[in-house]
Amino acid sequence: DVYKRQVSTQSTGDFFSEKMHASRLRAAMRQSCVQLPGAFNGLVGRIAADTGFQGLYISGAAVTASLGQPDIGVASIDQFLTIIRQVSVCSGLPIIADADTGFGEEEMITKTVHEYYHAGASGLHIEDQVFPKRCGHLDGKSLIPVEQFAAKVRRAAAARDACSDGQFVVCARTDARSVEGLEAVVDRAKAYVDAGADMIFPEGLSTVQEFNYVAEQLRGYGKATNKAPCGGPFLLANMTEFGKTPIINHSEFEQMGYHCVIYPVSTLRSAMGGVMDCLNAIKNDGEVTPVLDHMFTRQQLYDSLGYTPGVEWSYPSTSSNKGSK
Repeated sequence: DVYKRQVSTQSTGDFFSEKMHASRLRAAMRQSCVQLPGAFNGLVGRIAADTGFQGLYISGAAVTASLGQPDIGVASIDQFLTIIRQVSVCSGLPIIADADTGFGEEEMITKTVHEYYHAGASGLHIEDQVFPKRCGHLDGKSLIPVEQFAAKVRRAAAARDACSDGQFVVCARTDARSVEGLEAVVDRAKAYVDAGADMIFPEGLSTVQEFNYVAEQLRGYGKATNKAPCGGPFLLANMTEFGKTPIINHSEFEQMGYHCVIYPVSTLRSAMGGVMDCLNAIKNDGEVTPVLDHMFTRQQLYDSLGYTPGVEWSYPSTSSNKGSK
């Protein structure tokens, strides 16, 4: 099974050195359009794996929000790496992780690819916004020149080849739709593929027709080596809520030719809605009875952790290798 990670419970050394965690994502995307729900901590990653998902996404917006910060690029690479390691060890699933604008210029791109890979990520995406960046579904964004970003992509591709024999997925996100128009999305995407990107992430598209147009224009573009079945780049669709993109079913994205769909902040928004309801019940009713039926029970929590009281629990313990269970 290409989705099961073999994890040693004796040492994390083999866990982080094997190339399987990068190659499995490519294998999965060649078979079907992979759903990648957002995981902002290890427990969410564990639950997603238990639910049967084949991969995960780590969102910059969710990571920064969980730190009590807006998505403007102020979180450090070390803060992202901490979450990647947690989610990777707990879930045992392939991960695509947000790397914002790369945490710096070209020399930092090399470091970021190596660090993300060794932390357990199967791929990352960087974006062509000017720093400080903004959420992709907000107006008022600015883009760096195409060649400047292509140079970043080339540096990421070189680091990919060096650390993973080319298996780590380098995804180039373009925010051109709301700045330069739909044709610029395609033009920039092609330039980034030429620079070595494995995957394209067209951010902020507003209709099914726009997603379909981008997919048609990129299908078969570029070299076929180690890319999507059609020979072009892998394509990532962002199914975030309350933004510029309407709710589109996973099956529609698959029919259009997208290879993965991310749900970046869905789990965090759902969790925080529950937190707000719980806090309001405690404050207004003096007890949690109104929300008790919506809570994770003690047994559900233990089951998700792979924990049986009184029985030794060993680290690392992924969803597919739950220690004593």
